[in-house]
Amino acid sequence: MKNVKIKAKIIDSEGLQRTVARLALEIIERNRGVDKIAVVGVRTRGATLAERIVAKIEELEGRKVPYGVLDITLYRDDFRKRLKQPVVQITDIPFEIDDIDVILVDDVLFTGRTTRAALEALMDFGRPASIQLAVLVDRGHRELPLTADYVGKKIPTSIGEEVRVRLQEIDGEDCVLLVEVPKEDE
Repeated sequence: MKNVKIKAKIIDSEGLQRTVARLALEIIERNRGVDKIAVVGVRTRGATLAERIVAKIEELEGRKVPYGVLDITLYRDDFRKRLKQPVVQITDIPFEIDDIDVILVDDVLFTGRTTRAALEALMDFGRPASIQLAVLVDRGHRELPLTADYVGKKIPTSIGEEVRVRLQEIDGEDCVLLVEVPKEDE
């Protein structure tokens, strides 16, 4: 992570495990079990978090929960600005989403634009009974009228700060960092 200043470690490895466990419990409680739910994670870290939430739900309930991965690259409203050649990855939703409650999982909720793209992408697969949003971190600064149903931690931030979720499977460690990002002219 060059050119960034780490301001604080918001969640450590043990805290991340506890947060995932709490999110899993809240999902079970709100849905009165797991009979009509499926979990879909937004690539990349949202998918990894979703996988962990599913594992915890299955451990607690003793039942399998349908799990899928959603790539939203082509649904983003900024993909032409950000990427000259977008890298599209595989979406893998190996079950019907019609008439079930889909738990959409992402790592950080910021402006809401990623969530909007994920909702649009998910609707191309069918018509779920409901879509519930679970995020590890809600950092505020919404540009769209969206809110999460399940939030691991709310972290108020300024515009010059970012929340970086680091996961063992991708980054070699589990933690959530608050970092200061230098302005483009610096």
